[in-house]
Amino acid sequence: MTDESRVPDWSAGTLASVLPSVADSLGVPDFAGADRFGLPPVPRTVVVLVDGLGYDLLAQRSGHAPFLRQHLASARRIPCGFPTTTATSMGSFGTGLPPGSHGLVGFQVLDPDTDRLLNELSWEDGPDPLRWQPSRTVFQTAEASGVAVTRVGPHYFDGSGLTNAALRGGRFVAAKHLDDRVAASVESARATRRSLVYLYWGEVDKVGHVHGCQSWQWGDEVEAVDRALASLADRVPDDTSIVVTADHGMVDVPFDQRLDLAHEPDLMAGVRHLGGEPRNLQLYVQPGAQQAIAEAWRERLGRLARVMTRDEAVDEGWFGATTPLVLPRIGDLVVAMQDQFAVVHSGLMRKEIIALLGVHGSTSEAELAVPVIVVPPRRAALGR
Repeated sequence: MTDESRVPDWSAGTLASVLPSVADSLGVPDFAGADRFGLPPVPRTVVVLVDGLGYDLLAQRSGHAPFLRQHLASARRIPCGFPTTTATSMGSFGTGLPPGSHGLVGFQVLDPDTDRLLNELSWEDGPDPLRWQPSRTVFQTAEASGVAVTRVGPHYFDGSGLTNAALRGGRFVAAKHLDDRVAASVESARATRRSLVYLYWGEVDKVGHVHGCQSWQWGDEVEAVDRALASLADRVPDDTSIVVTADHGMVDVPFDQRLDLAHEPDLMAGVRHLGGEPRNLQLYVQPGAQQAIAEAWRERLGRLARVMTRDEAVDEGWFGATTPLVLPRIGDLVVAMQDQFAVVHSGLMRKEIIALLGVHGSTSEAELAVPVIVVPPRRAALGR
């Protein structure tokens, strides 16, 4: 693994470009000219987001995915955004906006109105999702233009805080097993002449977290996804395109390559809230302590982490265009881990988080790069 990373070019193709591009291919007027991937004009599209299926991992282990491997040569390798974490990426995916605009800027971030950390994945005791993220989603805009929008996923996603913030719009169909989600997606695509179906699958990410993304278990799960996608492609109407993407990649970090802040009182001095996650912490600090804490962290971690002030991270473009509403949600300091390294706090973080072998959140290419794989329709559409 290397330290190579790149600030996402938000004006080019990123994860935030995927749904606007699909909407353009479906003829949604609000997104005319938005396509960044050369998608074919079609009346129907199924978009599949496979949680944790980073481009580099897929390319490295493509032997487990013969169906997807057929399309890798024409696939696009794009950055998901920053931080490389599900809540942030879902915000970018669902709204077509960068994190600094949609406001879902990390796994755990500060709610300035309550001075409490918000877990943007679980949304436990969180604010009104429509207030937290008020921008219209791509699904809502597509639905308003006459496209039948269906979202297929686990039942507990329906009405959740993250779903309502980032992915609201259209109808929700609950299905537990992957084959059932494929069947629901096929049925939804067939039901209406002009349709956008979104299918989410999270097991690749879960297996990678628990067993590591280099494990045989990860490969087995990718094989299962690949078989399901091949079945989906065989069963959708002939004029349907399929777009496969992901929310982030992943790296394995050995447990002996982790620093526990519970044993580092000097690093925690002046830190009011410890946000983010082990690969990308966001520190909310006492007034006036930002520079001193930054210097202490830089001296202690050296090349193992990049310690940025909020202004540095925003000015460099990591969060894209950042609004005044969103700015105070970002940590006073953003600590992006490098190499195979992570920082935990055994006194503050849940033991389930600390026990994960596969992790993500930082700026390495392995975490940033995700695929956009287009499976074209079996026949050209005669009109949308």
